[in-house]
Amino acid sequence: MTRRVCVVIPAYNEEKRIGAVLSATDCLGLEVLVVDDGSRDGTASVARTHSCHLVAHPVNKGKGAAIRTAIAWVLERGFDAAVFLDADGQHLPAEVDRFVSEFEASGADLIVGSRMHDNAAMPTVRKLSNRTSSALVSLLAGTRVADSQSGFRLLSAPLLEKMKTRGGERFDFESEMIIDAARGGAKYREVPISCIYGDKKSHYHPLRDSAEFLALFVRKGLSLMVHGK
Repeated sequence: MTRRVCVVIPAYNEEKRIGAVLSATDCLGLEVLVVDDGSRDGTASVARTHSCHLVAHPVNKGKGAAIRTAIAWVLERGFDAAVFLDADGQHLPAEVDRFVSEFEASGADLIVGSRMHDNAAMPTVRKLSNRTSSALVSLLAGTRVADSQSGFRLLSAPLLEKMKTRGGERFDFESEMIIDAARGGAKYREVPISCIYGDKKSHYHPLRDSAEFLALFVRKGLSLMVHGK
């Protein structure tokens, strides 16, 4: 039996790009949710012109909060899994099928899209940051993780249930998700995805987000030493 999968797109100030992303999702034949995380531009207005569901935060709360909003929405509607992708065009909606196929074949709880097989387009600072964070996440997760910073990922409903009250507010949320899932016994898989970088300024802030990640690493490492989880 084919399981129900939806697409989730967290978005913040993406009015110039989200239209093209949503147009591409129209071909997938899947329900799509956009979580507008307090955008100050016309992101929500653009989303309303497409055949998607929209939940809008009145103020910006961070990507982790947007993901938790999406998790509640997905679970309320009884989906078996959700594929999360970014609104800025760095992920190809056409590659959602890779996640769905892997989910159907393996039943994995967490499937992360890896750009590291062909990452020539990735800026050097992001490449170095990703390699470092992925190595540390792999250490804490107890499994090899190639691309811990990838926001293109599928989560099963049982994992969504476990994740709905966890995590930080920004980029560290996605790394913590992998660690908690793997340590909790979730089945982990990766699929290759395209590495796309345009001229858009990233929401990633090297100093702030690196500091948040290091704080996460220390916190998780101490918890493993003390509690084994």
